[in-house]
Amino acid sequence: MLAEDSVLLREGLIGLLTRCGHQVVAAVADAEALVAAVEEDTPDIVVTDVRMPPGFQDEGLHAAVRLRERTPALPVLVLSQYVQRRYAAELLDSGDGSGVGYLLKDRVGQVEEFVAALCEVADGGTVVDPEVVRQLLRRRRDPLARLTPREREVLALIAEGRSNGATARELVVSEAAVGKHISSIFAKLDLPPADDTHRRVLAVLAYLRA
Repeated sequence: MLAEDSVLLREGLIGLLTRCGHQVVAAVADAEALVAAVEEDTPDIVVTDVRMPPGFQDEGLHAAVRLRERTPALPVLVLSQYVQRRYAAELLDSGDGSGVGYLLKDRVGQVEEFVAALCEVADGGTVVDPEVVRQLLRRRRDPLARLTPREREVLALIAEGRSNGATARELVVSEAAVGKHISSIFAKLDLPPADDTHRRVLAVLAYLRA
């Protein structure tokens, strides 16, 4: 079963998998439809995107975790344009850690590698993109390790409750420069824009934990 909101990529994956001898029994465009399809007919493997409607955040990955909670032996291969850490570690720890994979979408362009990964996961193996491993290990060490000294200064002042203007005056830089530093901090702490979270608060919490 395949879950991918992009029509072009979904149809492309269907064609690719079919040419390689696999049968796509269901191809859906959102996470809820994926969960419903699996409940109706358990497949040999689920392939899902991370960002899907309605929020385009981590619905697909969250659905994969839910499916593995219900059926730990269900093989799941997640495809993503980036590493979503929130559920990635939980997915990889689900069940006994077998029959699960997390690949960046660049790997789909390498057809033989992608198909080999698909078959390995379906057979109960574990396949993890090297970049996923690097980011998960980096997070477990120190979430602030990627920040520059200046970004750490900015984050420390934010943690003190300073506004962008006050931070700019303290560091003798422009507010625009502070804004760029904050954007970089959000990116390095893996805090993408989201309607239901406040990235400034989450960044401060990461700073305090570290």
